[in-house]
Amino acid sequence: MPEPAPAPPVAVLVHNDAANDSRVLKESASLRAAGMDVRIIAVERRLKGHAAGITQLAGGIALERVPEFALERIAPQLTRLTRRGRDAGAAEPAPASADASSSSAPARPRCLAARVSARARRAGTAVAGDLGRRAYRTIELGTFWWRSARAARGFAPDVIHANDTNTLVPAFAVQLLARREGRRVRIVFDSHELWRHRNVGERRLLAPLLEALIEHIAVPRADAVITVSPSIADWLQRTYDLRSRPLLVRNVPAAGPLPERAAGVLRERAGLAEDDLVIAYGGRLTTARGIEETIAALPHLPARVHFVLLGYGEADYERSVLAAARAAGVADRVHLVGAVAPAEVSAALADGDVAVVHVQPVCLSYRFALPNKLFESIRAGLPIAAADLPDMRAVVEELGVGEVFEGSDPVELAAALQRILAAPEVYRRRAREAAPGLTWEAEAAGLLEAYRLVLAGEDA
Repeated sequence: MPEPAPAPPVAVLVHNDAANDSRVLKESASLRAAGMDVRIIAVERRLKGHAAGITQLAGGIALERVPEFALERIAPQLTRLTRRGRDAGAAEPAPASADASSSSAPARPRCLAARVSARARRAGTAVAGDLGRRAYRTIELGTFWWRSARAARGFAPDVIHANDTNTLVPAFAVQLLARREGRRVRIVFDSHELWRHRNVGERRLLAPLLEALIEHIAVPRADAVITVSPSIADWLQRTYDLRSRPLLVRNVPAAGPLPERAAGVLRERAGLAEDDLVIAYGGRLTTARGIEETIAALPHLPARVHFVLLGYGEADYERSVLAAARAAGVADRVHLVGAVAPAEVSAALADGDVAVVHVQPVCLSYRFALPNKLFESIRAGLPIAAADLPDMRAVVEELGVGEVFEGSDPVELAAALQRILAAPEVYRRRAREAAPGLTWEAEAAGLLEAYRLVLAGEDA
């Protein structure tokens, strides 16, 4: 009897710690279940408790976190440069008292000079801090490229699954080195978002040019290209003149029993009564995700309507959310209730009354978004109030699971929420009817077929 063929080794590169990246974890599990030897190569995040090293995940998947670049390990005194600038916009010192300022005329130029000098020092500190942070991020990414390429090369994969543009350089470096050794390494590029048009939030000069160069060289040479929304697939094919449209693999929940309303955790964590109404938000807490707009809509809704946010975010942003709630006079109706494991999100949302899926189109990547929170909310059986973005509108209207509101006016959002809350039953029923067909297993079928073709040396 012939010996079974060895499991094809697949290196999955991702520039995060992989702890909560649901797409990476689901893809890796599907590839492993299909008989491949999967190793996720991620990066250490010590402050989050994810140290460097190799660990075994469920199902026989190896997770290797390469050491992160840490300036404090090399020169602790220089870390101040990456932290300065946070107070650069702070208020100036209060002017001297009336008695002091009127003591003598010659004192005024000295006071003015002191204020100008203080402003100059703050401006210099802000510039130094900004340059320090930019340099730190550049060195951190370069360090990841080097260490992840070394780890992947040691694993000797047949396929490298490159998640987003910031992993393409190490992926193609490993491919080039393998070619020199007479081995063929194939590359699957997985575009989680439109990387060149993502929400960066600051002016960048050289980085956009480098990212465009990387994509123009690498994307057409990938053996397969997959992505998360139809609009991003069209953009990639058009921009890089791809022979075939990238494969659409949406980030939807795994199959399983549909969660019952009693499985939800929102009301218990927020301390709400059964007759309170819950606007549910599930996902990362960050800007341009409709959080501020939903808070602004609350004053236009009945007092028993609460906004419950399930997810994690930076401490500074969470404080800004609570500050916005206080400013709107709804501090007692906005609740940050923490996060759950990626596989538990749909069940945790199930006791909500409506889900807001609101992404501000501040960049092209957000305009083309088809976020997993949309599908998790549908699986939870929640009616959807969705922003008017092309891919989200198409899903919501095709399935009939909610309403799409236009613009960012909080009154319009409040009106859409009010209409849904007044008659949610039809939307709930349609969501539960649609959920069994929106499963990761169905999406992964295309992914596995693409891998079959790639491993066979055919065009995916």
